Amino acid sequence: MALIEVKNLEKTYYSEGVPTPVLHGLTFSVESGEFVAIMGPSGSGKSTLLHILGFLDDPTGGQYMFEGKTVEEYSSSELAHVRNARMGFVFQAFNLLPRMAVLENVKLPLLYSNISPREWDQRACLALEAVGLSHRLSFEPSQLSGGEKQRVAIARSLVTNPSVIFADEPTGNLDSRSGQAVMEILERLNTVDKHTIILITHETYTAEHAARIINIKDGFIESDQRVDHRLNAHDNFKK
Repeated sequence: MALIEVKNLEKTYYSEGVPTPVLHGLTFSVESGEFVAIMGPSGSGKSTLLHILGFLDDPTGGQYMFEGKTVEEYSSSELAHVRNARMGFVFQAFNLLPRMAVLENVKLPLLYSNISPREWDQRACLALEAVGLSHRLSFEPSQLSGGEKQRVAIARSLVTNPSVIFADEPTGNLDSRSGQAVMEILERLNTVDKHTIILITHETYTAEHAARIINIKDGFIESDQRVDHRLNAHDNFKK
């Protein structure tokens, strides 16, 4: 059973009754443990697709199944629970609370989980250790570099041990060195820890760190191919 299965997925937005089709009959699946890049230029529909896959928006046609259930089979409360507990999100803008310490930022998803508060500090510390930031627990975001902020965001996405991590242009606001560090972490989370990663990017170089690239243009899938020669961030970034 695929972790994610999409069949003839469509999305149309309406403004004053005027339809704007964005996604046109997309069909694909993602197995547990895959590292998939969804690639396309601005306006291609890739972020809209991510929002649907992450239960942040609803499709207007077709079918989306997550862990064997269609979206329609989940109640509103179940959708919220699955989004918080089974999905992790990493965004280009980091989305950290500025006056909250790193450790507290990472613990935020646990506030809405069924995990005992007694475990929160331990889980957050382990997540920060996984991204190499154990020495920044008490720092505020303003005291961190851009690369460190994104690593905190990755730690936050890990803290509930999700089924899948959605990374939306995670290197977009970073210099090349920090971007390589972030990609190295995502690669390790996939290859070593077996997390499923879905990466949204417009950059070929970034996409080729994945094992598979789905190219989207104007809301259609242009290609869906395995990467023969994956880039390895570790080869290009030295700590």
